[in-house]
Amino acid sequence: MQQSSPSPHETPVEVTAHASLRDIPAAAWDACACPEAADGGRPRDPFTTHRFLLALEDSRSVGTGTGWQPRYLAARVEGRLIACAPLYAKGHSQGEYVFDHNWAHAYERAGGRYYPKLQIAVPFTPATGRRFLTLPGLEDLGRAALVQGAVQVAEQNGVSSLHVTFCTDAEAAAGEDLGLMHRTGQQYHWVSDGYADFDDFLAALSSRKRKNIRRERAQAQAFGGRIVQLTGDAIEAHHWDAFWRFYQDTGSRKWGTPYLTRAFFDRAHETLRDDCLLVLALDGDRPVAGALNLIGRDTLYGRYWGCVEDHPCLHFELCYYQAIDWALADGLTRVEAGAQGEHKLARGYLPTPVHSLHWIADPGFARAVEQYLVAERAAVDEEIEVLTAYGPFRKSEGETP
Repeated sequence: MQQSSPSPHETPVEVTAHASLRDIPAAAWDACACPEAADGGRPRDPFTTHRFLLALEDSRSVGTGTGWQPRYLAARVEGRLIACAPLYAKGHSQGEYVFDHNWAHAYERAGGRYYPKLQIAVPFTPATGRRFLTLPGLEDLGRAALVQGAVQVAEQNGVSSLHVTFCTDAEAAAGEDLGLMHRTGQQYHWVSDGYADFDDFLAALSSRKRKNIRRERAQAQAFGGRIVQLTGDAIEAHHWDAFWRFYQDTGSRKWGTPYLTRAFFDRAHETLRDDCLLVLALDGDRPVAGALNLIGRDTLYGRYWGCVEDHPCLHFELCYYQAIDWALADGLTRVEAGAQGEHKLARGYLPTPVHSLHWIADPGFARAVEQYLVAERAAVDEEIEVLTAYGPFRKSEGETP
């Protein structure tokens, strides 16, 4: 697809769609996706980097037969890439974590065909980050071009809808201004309040919650082995062999078929080791459980967990407490522990709003969805307020530390 789209400032922008990320040079893509990393530092998050998305493509975790068919968008002015987006044609609603199954059922009961649809997202990744990737200073121009381009792709191909999932607050507001419908949900995130270490974090909790976390950590540490945190060159190929076993076990139980292929972990070893934190529980030299995190500029993103042996509280330790430990030691201020899970609340992870944007081709169905989203946003806001009040933190200065 190729088109010219005028911006609000009448700047001619050419928008193209690409079936492979190899069509777009890594340096040009990353100049839009992670300009903050141009000095060699970490990207705000690694998920929209060229190397991460290409690892999904090259490992065939996305592509033919997966229900995630790449249609990466590129917006150029006079041949210069100013904006891009990870766009996919979807044949189902799996691996998205913003659930629209009821929309699909209602659409099809009314005689429509909901799939395929278009999705601007990072596949299998419920982590908030920029989805309209633009050069600094060209946000308005780039977002408008990408939204217009994506909607035109949808219209030209006769698909039912376009969805933008886990976008930022700013993108949600801009998307509404550009005519997209705004949806909110919630996740559980841990945020540092200037804590020096884990004990400092515990001191902010109520006495009962603090004792419970200490008990869980002691139970987990008593599993009979040791826990290691590995990143960069400390991650070796055999560690991915072990984690693949963990991932298969969890994936088969949660999704039926794991989303990522074994080849993805080989690519991760080649190109993503510096973005990864692998936390392993070892019985001697044998890994028995593990958690995979991705490292951002100020946030640690918990992604996958698995085990070949069950031990009390080891899941909490590897996924939540070790993540907080590492974030504090590395100067990060936030841990996002993935989708769902009210059990995270008692462990210091508080409810946080997450955002998505939607466009639906059928005007009548779009009006019905928009009315639903207004009511849903109010319900989500109320739920976040109630859940936050049940959080583990001390409610007053007078409570015993």
